[in-house]
Amino acid sequence: MIDLKAINKSFGALSVLNDVSLHVDSGEVVSIVGPSGAGKTTLLQIMGTLCKPDAGSLTIAGTQVLDLRGNALAQFRNRHLGFVFQFHQLLPEFTALENVMIPGIIAGSRERDVRKRAAELLDYLNLGSRADHKPAELSGGENQRVAVARALLNRPDVILADEPTGSLDSAHREELYRLFFDLREELGQTFVIVTHDEELAKRSDRTIHLQDGRVVNPD
Repeated sequence: MIDLKAINKSFGALSVLNDVSLHVDSGEVVSIVGPSGAGKTTLLQIMGTLCKPDAGSLTIAGTQVLDLRGNALAQFRNRHLGFVFQFHQLLPEFTALENVMIPGIIAGSRERDVRKRAAELLDYLNLGSRADHKPAELSGGENQRVAVARALLNRPDVILADEPTGSLDSAHREELYRLFFDLREELGQTFVIVTHDEELAKRSDRTIHLQDGRVVNPD
């Protein structure tokens, strides 16, 4: 599903990633852990095509994504990758349903089909009754489930999550754990998760340890 080979990234004189290589299989739940400054978020951004490495190769679902440019890269990102962030990144002026619809509208799909798919996902995540509520009217756990629904809308090959439980209390963290693994079991969804959450990392299929921009002690 995902192959990274010899990825290097620096910001000025600061070397952030050093010769990082790893593989993620379809249907895996993989956590990336390590101390602050280890390069975890930069690595996730490279996988998400939001940041380009200085050297190395990246293949996702058979596509050499570093060869893509402009609209082709944006279309690949929209159709093949889903994103979940620590603080949801929902648009406050839109309802839950409208937030979930955004990737489909960007993709140019028919609004009627996008609305139907978004409503089905909210129902699946037990948020059907909250579809017309705006983020300020939802709990933190509900907002994060809306964010997961948005990430799922275009049926991505992989969901990339950056500290998805970081802003949640223990009950909502447990809810999100179950959701990720239910999605893997029921939909075969692949997840790559950057996290400081030891419990989430422990439950993952595999843990990638980063330190000083290098992979160390891979599981």
